[in-house]
Amino acid sequence: MSHPAATHRANVLAGIALTIAAVACFATLDTTTKHVSTSVPLFMALWYRYVLQAVVTTAAVLPSRGLSVLRTAHPKFQVLRGVLLMMTSLFAFFSLRYMPVGEFTAIVMITPLVITLLASTSLGEKVSAMRWALVTGGFVGTMVIIQPGADSFEWATLLPLGLVICNSWFQVLTSRLAKTEDPVTMHLYTGWVATLLASLALPFVWEPLSSWSLWGWLTLMGVAGAVGHFLLILAYQRAPAASLTPYLYTQIGFAMLGGWIAFSHVPDRWSMLGILTIAVCGAAGAWLAMRESRLARQINVQPLEL
Repeated sequence: MSHPAATHRANVLAGIALTIAAVACFATLDTTTKHVSTSVPLFMALWYRYVLQAVVTTAAVLPSRGLSVLRTAHPKFQVLRGVLLMMTSLFAFFSLRYMPVGEFTAIVMITPLVITLLASTSLGEKVSAMRWALVTGGFVGTMVIIQPGADSFEWATLLPLGLVICNSWFQVLTSRLAKTEDPVTMHLYTGWVATLLASLALPFVWEPLSSWSLWGWLTLMGVAGAVGHFLLILAYQRAPAASLTPYLYTQIGFAMLGGWIAFSHVPDRWSMLGILTIAVCGAAGAWLAMRESRLARQINVQPLEL
């Protein structure tokens, strides 16, 4: 019989590996999205991205699992999760049309800090002064990247903030549902809800693509998104969110690498300063969450899970 502590460590390590693989997929998704954003209609691209995820997942699991895989104790939350992911994708598509991948990803990485705000303002949770300081630092880093007072400022650079709000609620639901729901069931509902939403606009936006290579890029979007979200669900099943959050920030590195390879883009010094500020504040917030979780377990108190 394996020791509980050893099993826990193995699960946490597996969760970390799955998280890093997931964010690598997300960085690939974002880089590919930026590439096709100027050539493919928005809802057409999103429809293809989600229908691929939904059809492939269904074909893979339905023969062995049957219709029982659709059983869920929280159908409304499953639908809401799909809607939130669709809204996140909408904001991402518009944002990447105007912003470099690295800077966009850094702004998205303030999501864990925004979850702290949600815990205080919407869920009535008590938030420490240190957490408020980290939230403020993350906001400052975001403003350094956006540079609202600069001559080069464009209102489109505020779009990632809408994504952050949608993504924050999506992550809260994912973490909650992963404790009781089958990850395959969650994956199926997410894909089909988003597909149905995009299908409503499809007749009005469909047009022939200028190059067959665009279908290849759209396929890569679908595969990267589907695999990334499935890996993240598996990660949350194996380790607490507080243990995995620091490793979400590796997506910034993957995104900057993707932006450099695909678009030869290197952030300027102000953007780099903002990126580092967000990464430091986010990592510090994750360390604080792990510390509080560890102390709570030592005194047999259930920790706050976001």
